[in-house]
Amino acid sequence: MPVPRGQTLRLTSAAAAELCRQAAVAGTPGMMHLDLLAGTCEQWVLRLRAGHLAGSPVARADGITLYAPSHQQDLLAGLQLDYRGDLSGAGFVMRGGEGIRSCACGAAFTPLKGGWTTGK
Repeated sequence: MPVPRGQTLRLTSAAAAELCRQAAVAGTPGMMHLDLLAGTCEQWVLRLRAGHLAGSPVARADGITLYAPSHQQDLLAGLQLDYRGDLSGAGFVMRGGEGIRSCACGAAFTPLKGGWTTGK
């Protein structure tokens, strides 16, 4: 499934629904913010917060707009944000194709080619 024009990250319907729920509970309906922090199990780990804190839209789906810092948009290209839950817990999972190594936690990844580094 191609990424819509002007967007770098794909959202599954489960991720969009959970993002909408969290945004509404936080009092910022329709707006969430994603940024990448230096990870421990992989190079980058995602952090999600309510609202439009800074940056540009990187994904829109089912009533939610997800914003990210402009300087991190290249790292999000080709990735998909999903949300999975079962009896043992629930959480967001970052998925990628070739060129992306994901951690078992699902929230951390390393671009294998052409990505930036944290200096680790």
